[in-house]
Amino acid sequence: MDDLEHAKEMVDKGLSFPVAYGVSKEESEAFGAWWSEDRGGYIQPSEFLLGRGGVVLGSIYASGPVGRMGADEAIRLITRREQTRRQEEGQAAH
Repeated sequence: MDDLEHAKEMVDKGLSFPVAYGVSKEESEAFGAWWSEDRGGYIQPSEFLLGRGGVVLGSIYASGPVGRMGADEAIRLITRREQTRRQEEGQAAH
């Protein structure tokens, strides 16, 4: 729901990933996001944790302000996945 100026400010901070703005209802349906019809229609937050090669490791689709992933949660999820990957690689080597 941020305005275009705020979205541009975020991009200008040097993000290393693309930022979507102005997603249409049809585009939101392509990845299964929740679309709200109030206030002229808008996409609810859709968060994706991408791994190497663009593989989706996790996703969260919100239908309101509750349930969004915070940075600390993302770090815990990434750390846990990396620990599991290292353990599996270590077991495969034996």
